[in-house]
Amino acid sequence: MTEQLLARARAGDGDAFAELVAPFRRELQVHCYRILGSVADAEDMLQETMMAAWRGLDRFEGRASPRAWLYRIATNKCLNQLRGNRTRFHYTHEIPLPEPTRSVEPIWLDPYPDELLGDIPDTAPGPEARYEARESVSLAFVAALQHLTPGQRTALVLRDVLGFSAAEAADILGASLDSVNGSLKRARAAIGEHLPAGDKDRAPLPGSAGERQIVTRFADAFEHGDVASIVDLLTDDAWLTMPPLPFEYQGRAAAAQFLSAISFRSGTRQFRLVPTRANGQPAFACYLRDAHAPIAHAHGLIVLTLARDRISAISRFLDNSVLPQFGLPRTIPD
Repeated sequence: MTEQLLARARAGDGDAFAELVAPFRRELQVHCYRILGSVADAEDMLQETMMAAWRGLDRFEGRASPRAWLYRIATNKCLNQLRGNRTRFHYTHEIPLPEPTRSVEPIWLDPYPDELLGDIPDTAPGPEARYEARESVSLAFVAALQHLTPGQRTALVLRDVLGFSAAEAADILGASLDSVNGSLKRARAAIGEHLPAGDKDRAPLPGSAGERQIVTRFADAFEHGDVASIVDLLTDDAWLTMPPLPFEYQGRAAAAQFLSAISFRSGTRQFRLVPTRANGQPAFACYLRDAHAPIAHAHGLIVLTLARDRISAISRFLDNSVLPQFGLPRTIPD
């Protein structure tokens, strides 16, 4: 069947080409997101991959599978994007921020809408993969990837996330086996420094009663500006981060200080939250209530990382440009 579609596509049949690549479009977009950390860039690279594949069909010799061939194109498109000048989000502090627990290297990172993930399989995509599919799209994992060099990032994703063999990864990257294995070894050592410690399976199942209870309590406390109740939901070592800003706050005391002084401005700010999901995790679009009109204005997105019956991380994205990806408006009636 694949050979017939390929032959028709090579003859200029656009419908055959669309049918040939359709099974891989969603996973290729997620692949580009893992590498780039940006939803918009991932979509752009997917489109460029499809155009390059269509134009290069006559050069596809069939030595690799169509899937591996498409991954080779997509991966190299992403590497070229990383080498170029990428737009960065700049945030001007309205008031001074509290002293952070630590300052890290700024990374570019967007939340990824669950709508674009589709059904994530529970099993690893390939026999050599080290990460389960859900873990490999989690916000913490994608954020950790962004701290790796491009070569390390692509080697780890191809080998440990997608389960390609060392030979397949080398072919995709156009590199030697020694080079890929070296990059993978360094990537495995480096990514552990950026992933949170603990049992990755501690979070309640998506949509479960346990998850709904935590999420409902958080939303109620946040909309009422109840810092004490928010802090009560946190683990002792919870992190509050604001990608791409390099400032991170750990622990209940640091979170309480930040929420009171910055988020709620000592009770002078009120918010409405609209539930959504990102990276397989509960999330909220955040809207700041207008003191002079019955509307609320977009104020970024919040993604929660859960650990049993507590919240282990609050990731606050301040760039409103991510909201259209979630089908969310810039203002809502209040």
